[in-house]
Amino acid sequence: MFFILSQLLSFLIMPLSLVFIGLISGYLLRAKKTGKRLIIISILSLYLFSNQFIINVVLLQWEYKIVPMAEVPKHDFAIVLTGVVNLSKTTDDRTFFHKGADRITHTLQLYQDKKIDKILITGGQGFNPINDNTEAKLLKDFLLMAGVPQEAIIIEDKAKNTYQNAIFTKEILNELEILQEKSSFILVTSAFHMKRAKACFDKAGIKTFPFPTDYYTSDVKWDLPHLLYPDPTSIAKWHTLFKEIVGLIMYKIAGYI
Repeated sequence: MFFILSQLLSFLIMPLSLVFIGLISGYLLRAKKTGKRLIIISILSLYLFSNQFIINVVLLQWEYKIVPMAEVPKHDFAIVLTGVVNLSKTTDDRTFFHKGADRITHTLQLYQDKKIDKILITGGQGFNPINDNTEAKLLKDFLLMAGVPQEAIIIEDKAKNTYQNAIFTKEILNELEILQEKSSFILVTSAFHMKRAKACFDKAGIKTFPFPTDYYTSDVKWDLPHLLYPDPTSIAKWHTLFKEIVGLIMYKIAGYI
């Protein structure tokens, strides 16, 4: 029920949903001034949601700031959250990535730079699995191919959401008799997702050093395309931000953070 309510709320407040609701309502009320106003407001909203400059400035305030590699202290583990693999493609001989792949590539860099000793990957199949692969296994295969030794990789492949990432990670650490109070952890996830992820791990009693990756933002640009041209990817970024805000609110309500 919690998942259904969260998804429903996310759908209702998404930018495109709001624009479509406004346009449909405006059309049904087109004979009245209210209908015409709704149509105008919806069109203006669509333009604003598609503006690259606006969403970039907003996301710059939301995303965790970049941590230079030189400023990352040495830790025992990197905990890597999944959500970067295309599980809609069924194969056992390679890993198909989509956006967010630098969660694992930057973790590989941390390992190669000797910032971490081991890598714990947490994440299963999500809520609508198409094949038997899990993200954790596929990312482990990638790391093995890149030269990381088997003994340096731990996988947790049951979690379906961020809350379970934290809870199941704690369980596997306990099973392996890894004392959290005597170990240090880097948390690797997307910059827009770090607030909720770190809060979940804090709640679970795992103190982490945040290492954000997968940035949706760029440095501020003042050129004409960014200031004026409509861009479809800007709408997608608003969707990502709104979904994350809803997730943060729902997690607080549920007591996950």
